[in-house]
Amino acid sequence: MERIAAWLHEKNPGLDGPIDADEDLIEARLIDSMDFLEFIDLLEDISGSSIDLQEVTIDDFRTIDRVQQRFLGAPGTASAGSPGSAHP
Repeated sequence: MERIAAWLHEKNPGLDGPIDADEDLIEARLIDSMDFLEFIDLLEDISGSSIDLQEVTIDDFRTIDRVQQRFLGAPGTASAGSPGSAHP
């Protein structure tokens, strides 16, 4: 999560202090439409897998917590919505 926080601080030089895990990154304008694809690239680099934009919603990117759960796998849980994550 440090790389995400560092990227957000780089994109928002006036941002002071840590970013709360439940802060709405879009409402707070920490991620805008110009930076969105770069943010996707960062998440793909961190996770080591591609993100299919047909399978996500804007809500998947709203908070650091949600990004962690959706794309990076929260500690002790499987990544939500991952293909092949259903158990027979």
